Amino acid sequence: MNEPSTLTAAAAAVAAVLLLGLVVFQVALAAGAPWGRAAYGGAAARLPRRLRVTSAVAAAVWAGVLLVVLRRAGLDVWAPLPDPWLPAATIAVVAVLVVACVLNAITPSRLERALWLPVSVLLLAACATVALTA
Repeated sequence: MNEPSTLTAAAAAVAAVLLLGLVVFQVALAAGAPWGRAAYGGAAARLPRRLRVTSAVAAAVWAGVLLVVLRRAGLDVWAPLPDPWLPAATIAVVAVLVVACVLNAITPSRLERALWLPVSVLLLAACATVALTA
């Protein structure tokens, strides 16, 4: 792997911290933490079983996204996709994050909006930077 530029490395670091936080949050929800008011529209403090399963799957997906973004940024980490797929995968991540920004902006949960809208905007900017500069 080539050494990433300073901008790419900084964007990857920001993305890594935010994605790791998102993974930890989803794992906690899956384990039954009473943080449901900050997720899934904020309908319940403790998520029902099906949303806990959804959070477990989401945690695994976001962990995979973390590895893809770091690998695309030039870090020597394992990624769940082959290297030739990483540019397209990173663009797909950016597209998903655009949708996440919209959904976090329109959620009925004030807590979810206050917490996850800024995170999703920062994550979008960091992943888009990696996608465009790596």
